[in-house]
Amino acid sequence: MNNLRNVAIIAHVDHGKTTLVDALLRQTQTKLSKQLSDSSLIMDSNELEKERGITIFSKNASVKYQDTKINIVDTPGHADFGGEVERVLKLVDGCLLLVDAKEGPMPQTRFVLKQALKMGLKIIVVINKIDCPDARVNYVIDKTFDLFLDLGADESAAYFPVVYSSAKLGLAGENPDLSLMKDITPIFEAILKHIPPPQGNPDKPLQMLITSVIFDNFKGRIATGRIINGKINKNEEIIHIQRDGLKNKFRLTGLITFEGLEKVERSEVLSGDIAAISGVPDITIGETITDCLDTPALPLLAIEEPTIKITFEVNTSPFAGIEGKFKTSRQIQERLMKAMEDDVALKVENTPGGWTVSGRGELHLAILIERMRREGYEFQVSRPQVIEKIENGKTLTPYEKVYIEIPQEYQGVVMQKMGLRHAKFQDMSNSEGIVSLEFIIATKELLGYRGEFITDTKGLGIINTNFYEFNKDNDTFFTRENGSLVVHENGTTKLYGLIGVQDRGTLFLGPGVAVYKGQVIGANARSNDISVNVCKEKAQTNHRSSGEGTSEHFDTPKYMDLEDSLEYINDTELVEVTPKSIRIRKSDLF
Repeated sequence: MNNLRNVAIIAHVDHGKTTLVDALLRQTQTKLSKQLSDSSLIMDSNELEKERGITIFSKNASVKYQDTKINIVDTPGHADFGGEVERVLKLVDGCLLLVDAKEGPMPQTRFVLKQALKMGLKIIVVINKIDCPDARVNYVIDKTFDLFLDLGADESAAYFPVVYSSAKLGLAGENPDLSLMKDITPIFEAILKHIPPPQGNPDKPLQMLITSVIFDNFKGRIATGRIINGKINKNEEIIHIQRDGLKNKFRLTGLITFEGLEKVERSEVLSGDIAAISGVPDITIGETITDCLDTPALPLLAIEEPTIKITFEVNTSPFAGIEGKFKTSRQIQERLMKAMEDDVALKVENTPGGWTVSGRGELHLAILIERMRREGYEFQVSRPQVIEKIENGKTLTPYEKVYIEIPQEYQGVVMQKMGLRHAKFQDMSNSEGIVSLEFIIATKELLGYRGEFITDTKGLGIINTNFYEFNKDNDTFFTRENGSLVVHENGTTKLYGLIGVQDRGTLFLGPGVAVYKGQVIGANARSNDISVNVCKEKAQTNHRSSGEGTSEHFDTPKYMDLEDSLEYINDTELVEVTPKSIRIRKSDLF
């Protein structure tokens, strides 16, 4: 066990976790897939991860360095996937905390560090992106130290070891001078020096904690977890302790460990290592595997409650069933139940006419919708709503802490918009023309603001949120200022009809698109909905004057993707999701 280390890489989104894991894999000449180019990120293997440039699902890999096996876990950086991070930290004995050399500790850095310190994990701070021209290394180290003290770190944790790196260039060192760095080896040295080996006892009865579950068409459910004590053998009989304490016997059909990026079958795995098992049909996250009926279960994983919910329904539009492969209620329900099993932060409930799906945030649920859409599912979803709870007869609503960084010239418009949403101002600082603002705001009033924020700050602003608390509902509600432009009849949009309508507001689509009565094709400049005829053609005559039509101009429509559509709709509207299209429609089409 002295030749084994388990380490997670944690950081705020886009601080370079996945790039660093890639550098570690390449440095140790880990066997890589032939399809990977030198520029592609090895760990972001999911199609959505590649497109968005963020990690959504935590992943395991391992490298061999000086006869020591190092299990590395890459974690998501976005707050909506905090459920993944909380589970993954149970697998490891220490963390590399990545901090951007320009931005410093960000809100999600605080969240993941708080979890790691609570579990007593050893932290190595890696100041990444020191090759950036605007890097401010000393400032970032001071801010990170302040954050450790803020979170109540003890003396041994607060005096953390520091490694400087440029993960993109595959370089690291004990001081921030790039010219003295040769490769990424100093990070391996820091892991061996500061991260303790696992503490389990291989001679005790088996105890294995399950932290993630995936479904395989051939092997059934494959559960990944850490062996806390004892050892596990392929084909042996094990005891599965369920969440409610029930114990059942099963025989293992598969035992896998991680070597590089590959999953390798093993006959035996000892305590301290991370392994995946198959052969237990109804296993879920947070449960325990043992080999003896008398062995107690490990503590269940406590996961934060969901704060946002969306209603899924079978598609009822006139275009229903045309573009989707899976569109029946049975198919949609099976897929949602499978998603709930894979993701512990999701909850699915049957409701009249559909299913209520609850998650950690808008992005969390939007990713689920996008994955289902790409798999060929067709359905419609409602506007995201917050999940409130009642305590002592009082309704409590979730509040978020909002962290905003913007160039100084956009401070006024952001303060104005946050004021309209009844946000409470907490703190402000100004550094070299960049203003940092902090607010506390009810989650229900923050919904739909991100798109507006990006427009208001010309894409130069950064907004991050963290769940803050459940508190008394102040009975205020921010409603959308614009009504919708609603299609008057079934047909195909014509340029002539669109040009006649575009002065009424902002259009969401161009000519030549099939539409139906009740579909929303734009935002009205005023607060009411209006019915528009965008399928109207110009009447043909035999007369044509010179220069006719040259003064007409059609503005580029604002094409709405899934997240834009979810942010836009109100309670009278739905988003129709199919593998080929995202449409906004009124709930009542007639």
